[in-house]
Amino acid sequence: MNPSIYRLCIAALMGFPGLLMGLDLQAETLADGLAHETRAWTQGSYVLPEPEREAFFARLQGEAQDLSRHYPDQADPLVWEGIITATHAKYQNPFSALGTVRLARDVLLRAVAIDPSAMDGSGLITLGALYFRVPKFGSFGDDDKARNYLQQALKVDPDNIDANFFYGKFLLEQGDKVDARIYLEKVIDVPPRPQSIEADRARQTEARDLLSQAL
Repeated sequence: MNPSIYRLCIAALMGFPGLLMGLDLQAETLADGLAHETRAWTQGSYVLPEPEREAFFARLQGEAQDLSRHYPDQADPLVWEGIITATHAKYQNPFSALGTVRLARDVLLRAVAIDPSAMDGSGLITLGALYFRVPKFGSFGDDDKARNYLQQALKVDPDNIDANFFYGKFLLEQGDKVDARIYLEKVIDVPPRPQSIEADRARQTEARDLLSQAL
């Protein structure tokens, strides 16, 4: 059996802690490591009970940091480290979360400096989302930066579900319901990516909910 499939099966039997057994970085390729993080993030975000998510993403963040260190100067592992770190912050208390968000921002800035188009612009998307979702205090939160990063992401991949979702949500929060509908409707129209079906379908559900606010 493929080792990655084996780990996933064990994880399912053990209630997902198996997803965090630790990567054998000497044996795994970068693609294997990124696939591991993708599966773990998806399960943690959409399947794991919410009370367990902070501890789960704290451990996954450590694994992501290890993968980035093992592949220095590669944008993709830094993008995933930034995404996982930002997700970890989502489940922390507000005092801890701000420091974690800043760490996520710094990691993502390193990633986009190497290659802004990495992972279809996911580093730019996550930076844009962070800048408009984090409250404007403690040297964070900036609508102009949010708009700029999300627009850059849409130039990299105009059909990206996440880029369209977050830009539509950003415009809606800015009071621009007309333009927000354009991007949110596109989220619903674009077919889910084969490697991200569960996450993309969840985004499409969120987009439908936001569209009801944009009427």
